[in-house]
Amino acid sequence: MKPEETIDFPIRKVWSRISRLYNSEASKYGGTMAIGQILLSIDPDGTPSTKLGPKMGMESRSLVRTLQTMQDEGLIKRVPCTDDKRVVHIHLTAKGKQMRNVSRDTVIQFNEAIQSRFTKQQLDSFRTVMTELDRILEHEQLF
Repeated sequence: MKPEETIDFPIRKVWSRISRLYNSEASKYGGTMAIGQILLSIDPDGTPSTKLGPKMGMESRSLVRTLQTMQDEGLIKRVPCTDDKRVVHIHLTAKGKQMRNVSRDTVIQFNEAIQSRFTKQQLDSFRTVMTELDRILEHEQLF
């Protein structure tokens, strides 16, 4: 089977390009794509740190490192839960909220630019295939 005939090769190739594009844009603001993704995943009232990884599909080790960097840069603050001291909520600082707005605007701009090049039917088909692929990978034993 040739690489272009597989499911994973085109996804990996396109994701690599998207990642480079987002990282290039984020670097203009001193950030990374991972930081932007985390900023967009934190709820206005804070998000428990244990919920961020699963919400974003990010490994715990990478997430912990990135959260520490974000805290060091003043983008987030960690607030212990008043009901359960074992739980820590991640909140955006004022600087984090500004960066979140930049991240949101960048994602919107990218999606509008890409989606405008496809029909609604093409986008619906793409989403259907990706949703089913995600379901298969989440729930079925392939190997």
